[in-house]
Amino acid sequence: MRTLAAAAILAALTIPLPAATALAETPPDMLVVAQNIDDIVSLDPAQAYEFTSGEIVTNTYDRLVQYEAEDVEKLVGGLATEWEFSDDGQSIVFTLRDGVTFHSGNPLRPEDVVFSFARVVKLNKAPAFILTQLGWTPENVGEMVQVTGPNEVTVSYEGEMSPLFVLNVLAARPASIVDELTVMEHEQDGDMGNAWLNTHSAGTGPFTLRAYQPSELVALDANPDYFRGAPEMASIIIRHIAESGTQRLLLESGDADIARNLTPDQVAGLEGQEGIRIETYPQAAVHFISFNQKVDALTPPAVWEAARYLVDYEGMVNSFLRGQMRIHQAFWPAGFPGALTETPYTYDPERARQILEEAGVELPIDVTLDVIASSPFTEMAQVLQAGFAEAGINFEIIPGTGSQVITKYRNRNHEAMLLYWGPDFMDPHSNAKAFAYNADNSDDAFQSTTTWRNAWAVPEEMNELTMAALAEPDQETRNEMYVELQRRVQEESPIVIMFQAVSQVAMNDAVQGYVNGATSDQVYYRLVTKE
Repeated sequence: MRTLAAAAILAALTIPLPAATALAETPPDMLVVAQNIDDIVSLDPAQAYEFTSGEIVTNTYDRLVQYEAEDVEKLVGGLATEWEFSDDGQSIVFTLRDGVTFHSGNPLRPEDVVFSFARVVKLNKAPAFILTQLGWTPENVGEMVQVTGPNEVTVSYEGEMSPLFVLNVLAARPASIVDELTVMEHEQDGDMGNAWLNTHSAGTGPFTLRAYQPSELVALDANPDYFRGAPEMASIIIRHIAESGTQRLLLESGDADIARNLTPDQVAGLEGQEGIRIETYPQAAVHFISFNQKVDALTPPAVWEAARYLVDYEGMVNSFLRGQMRIHQAFWPAGFPGALTETPYTYDPERARQILEEAGVELPIDVTLDVIASSPFTEMAQVLQAGFAEAGINFEIIPGTGSQVITKYRNRNHEAMLLYWGPDFMDPHSNAKAFAYNADNSDDAFQSTTTWRNAWAVPEEMNELTMAALAEPDQETRNEMYVELQRRVQEESPIVIMFQAVSQVAMNDAVQGYVNGATSDQVYYRLVTKE
C-alpha cells in the first residue's frame, strides 16, 4: 500500500531503503534523484574535484562568469555584469552585480571575490591548479586580485593566454565565490572554513545545502532570493543508491523522479513505459586505464603499446555499455573543437603478445587494478582482466567506493587504475594539461593531473608543445596543435583512453526543465518543474 504522507517521505529519505519498499509519490515541490554519489570527497568549492561534488557546487554557488542552464554553450555574466580587458592583455576589470546576497543574507562584496580566489590558492587543494595556472601564488595572489572600486574587482594574470581561456578558467568550479564573513566564522585551526564547508554551503546559488550524509544523501533547499529567480522546486533530494536495479525500482514505483545510473538493459526495459521517458546527454568524460610508473613492471613502453590491443572496445560498447559509451581514444572529447576522433586500436591479443615478446618484456606481469565498485566499472574491469590475461598481464581487481579509489589515485598509491576524467573548464588546455604535461614528477609536487598521478615524467618536447598551444593566438592553429598532442598521448603514454561517456537519464514524465550539460559542472536543477 502506497499510503505514507509527504512528511514521512522526508524522514525516510535520510536512511537507506530496501528495493521492495513502497512509498507515496514524491511531493510536487520536491525533486528526488536516485544516484550513486559515493565519489564525493568534499563539497567545499576550493576542494571539490569529483563529478558529484561538481554538480552540488554548481547548484549552490556562482562565479563571476559562468555557463547557465538556459544555454550551456554560452559563457555569460554570473556575479559580474560586465568586464573589460586591459590594453596589455594581462588583467580584467569586473563590475559586480548589484543586490546579490549570500545564503546567510550577507551582501555580495568585492572583498568576497578577493577572499575566495586567495583562499583556493592558499589552501592548495586538488583543484587549486586551475587558478594557479594564471600565475597566482600564496605570496602574490593579494596583488593579482584586488578591490579597485566600490563594486569592482581587478583580476591580473601572468603569461601569454587567450582572453577566452582566462574567462573559462574563471568560470571553473574553484572560482566559485564564497561568503567570507560566514566562512571565517567557522574557521578551525587555520583551515579557512574548509571542514565546515564540507557539510554546509556559503554561496549565492539557487540552492542551499541543507544536509550531506556521506553515502546516504544530499539535500538542497531553494534559495528564495536567488538573483535569477527562485527555483520552482522547494527542495532537491539526491539519494545515494549505488545499485542501478534499485534506482529503476524507485523510479517505477514513483519514489524517485530521476534515475541517473541505469545500465543499458535497464534503460531498454524502461523505454516505452507509460509515465517514464529517457533523455540522452553526450558527456565530456573520457574513460581510461592507466599504469603507475612507480611500478617497474609497468614502465616499458611496450607494455603501454600492447595494452592498447588488449581492450575489447567493440565487445563492451556493443553489450553492457550499449548506448552509454562510444569508442574514443584521445583525451579531448569528440564534439568539441580540436578533438582527435581517429580510433586506430582494436582488440588484438596476438599482436599484443608479439609486441611484448619482441621487446623482451618479462611475463607474466601481476598487477592490481583499482576500480569503483559499481556498474559499469566492475563489468569493465572484468572484461579488461580477461583480455589482458591473454597476453600474460594478470589483474587483481581491487574494488572500492568512488572516494576511496580517487583518494588512492591522488596519492599515487595504485598500480593500474580504471577511471574517468572530465575537463575542468571548456578549453582543450584543460585536458591537455592533465594528459600531456608534467614538468615536475617529484612526489612533493602535487598536481591534479593524470600524468602526475601515474608518475609519468612527460617528455620535455610534449610539455613544451602543451604550453605553446596554450599561448597560440590563432584558434585554428591552436586546434591543430592539440590534435598533435592527442596523437602523441594516444601512441606514447601509459594512459590508454578507451571511451567517451554518453549519459542516459530516466525520469518521470512530469519532470521538465532538467539540464544535463557535457560536464558535471553543467547539471542544473534551477529550471526543474513537475507538471
